[in-house]
Amino acid sequence: MQNLRIVFRVVMVVAVMLGSVATAERPNVVVIYSDDQGSLDLNCYGSSDLVTPNLDQLAEQGIRFTQMYSPSAICSASRAGLMTGRFPARAGVPGNVSSMKGQPGMPPDEVTMADLLGSAGYRTGHVGKWHLGYTPESMPGGQGFQSTFGHMGGCIDNYSHFFYWNGPNRHDLWRDGEEIFMDGQYFLDLMVEEANRFVSTKSEQPFFLYWAINAPHYPMQGTAKWRNQYKDLPSPRRQYAEFVSTVDEKVGQLLDTLQTLGLRENTIVIFQSDHGHSTEERAFYGGGNSGAYRGAKGCLFEGGIRIPSIVSWPQHIPAGEVRDQLVTGCDWFPTIAELCEVPLSDRRIDGKSIATILQSAEATSPHDHFYWLLGRGKGAQWAVRRGDWKLLGNPLDRSDRENTQRPENPYLVNLREDIGERTNLADKHPEIVRQLEAIHRRHSESIANGTQ
Repeated sequence: MQNLRIVFRVVMVVAVMLGSVATAERPNVVVIYSDDQGSLDLNCYGSSDLVTPNLDQLAEQGIRFTQMYSPSAICSASRAGLMTGRFPARAGVPGNVSSMKGQPGMPPDEVTMADLLGSAGYRTGHVGKWHLGYTPESMPGGQGFQSTFGHMGGCIDNYSHFFYWNGPNRHDLWRDGEEIFMDGQYFLDLMVEEANRFVSTKSEQPFFLYWAINAPHYPMQGTAKWRNQYKDLPSPRRQYAEFVSTVDEKVGQLLDTLQTLGLRENTIVIFQSDHGHSTEERAFYGGGNSGAYRGAKGCLFEGGIRIPSIVSWPQHIPAGEVRDQLVTGCDWFPTIAELCEVPLSDRRIDGKSIATILQSAEATSPHDHFYWLLGRGKGAQWAVRRGDWKLLGNPLDRSDRENTQRPENPYLVNLREDIGERTNLADKHPEIVRQLEAIHRRHSESIANGTQ
């Protein structure tokens, strides 16, 4: 209900007025969320055929995660988990929401990262893809963002800005809730211009920018520079690589702006993918690199949910380090709150702060376990990871979209011994299956009952 959001904002405004937080000393926050970028698709993650100098340098200036899990394996759900810190299904988004104008998405009573920081005195801006609802209440302006530029549906052609999927043809480009037309202008360039404008605005307030890059999601429209760079690479890796390097270049342009403005040292920059790479026909049936991991976008095997992730905050967190602990995209909500000294409400969130992990490679994961629920009904995919054990229910393997597989159900793996998730151990360890199924039932029941 909208009343919950109003109460939350009032509480935060009062906290700021009482001086419990000093906005002038708080860091800026930039969260960059790429789209359909595979588990290992940066050079710093081991890909040797890509050109990604800007994101590789960001990793050198900060921390790179090897066990960062996306909140979900599909676009809308992953974004809901990031924005709220809650299991996506608990936030009302167990799968993708409609890309049709007038269709609702994430419920307006959810408290987003923009609500959290905006109510504590931050300027809040959204640039890029939204895909969390297409009504005034569920578009970015209704979810805590003071400024917004981008598309509301799942994907657009980067030159015409029309929805890229099927008919009827419909235009999808918006600024601050109003439809705008910029036909023929390359959307990734437009996003950089908007992001640069937002961070360059003079203000005594710190800022929070959510830059949801719509790439390397299809349509794969890399620039001529990168098409020439990769002209000898076989398809579909060629088309995919062109767009990954385009993303890297555009991120570098924003980072250069922060550096030129003298803002870089006091800006937390987070970069990560929303989930694994796509093997859909529109993505030429692949192109991404999940290495030894099984699966891809749309499934809960490792290749669908283990993602590239980097955080950098010069002079505040270590540089050039790697973290191997289990962490998740839901964790950024409470982590950013802690780093920015913004109090959380008593609203239930499933993410845990990883601030101690940022400071020490020896810190333990805050998660006893983590839970994924993708889809609705009895056939919905779900997974529980606890320690080295992972149990998948109703599993799908989308490693090869032309030959989608349905493995045995349930499907139990030990990730320490079998990172490729090739051997089902459910019959050999029935007690572990029962334990993990109990966790699944507990979470699914609390979600179904609307437990807040």
